[in-house]
Amino acid sequence: MIKHVIFDVGKVLVDFDWQGFFDSLEFPQEVYDKVANATVLSELWNEFDRGRMSDEEILAGFLKKAPDCEQEIMRFWNNIGNCIKRYDYAFSWIRELREKGYQVYLLSNYPRRLYFQSIEELAFVEEVDGAIFSYEVQAVKPEPEIYEALLKKYQLNPTECVFVDDNRGNIIAANQLGMATIHFHTKSQAEEELKSLGVR
Repeated sequence: MIKHVIFDVGKVLVDFDWQGFFDSLEFPQEVYDKVANATVLSELWNEFDRGRMSDEEILAGFLKKAPDCEQEIMRFWNNIGNCIKRYDYAFSWIRELREKGYQVYLLSNYPRRLYFQSIEELAFVEEVDGAIFSYEVQAVKPEPEIYEALLKKYQLNPTECVFVDDNRGNIIAANQLGMATIHFHTKSQAEEELKSLGVR
């Protein structure tokens, strides 16, 4: 029986719209591509999520990848929280589930700097029963360590959990640990799948 609903954050409860933010900075296409490849599309972004490297090391790595775009990378870096936009339904969905007696948790790959720059958009963190963000445990999905950190911290039985994520690899990893899973596409689709698992 499902007792706990675990949500990913990015692309499930908030939009990580870095493309829209880049558009707002009005980068020429060549610069747009260089900055994107040096930052959000680089392998360093995964390490940014992981939180083992300092912000200074991450920034130095970004700049090294596109030294001719230092000014543009700094504009992105200093305003990175503008990539995050909370979905209208985030608060109500969490509250509805908790009012029905389910515990709600968050499990997300999320860098420390982005977290604190987008704290207002993440205000629903105050509404949930618990959360693990990757930078806190220095592990990222789909590595088993991050899932195990959540299960251990809140003493959750994986067979009583359903995990909702937009990334198929993350879903597979959660499933291998014994959780029910939903590959998120839209809220209505996820709600239908929750119902099929007995979640009212």
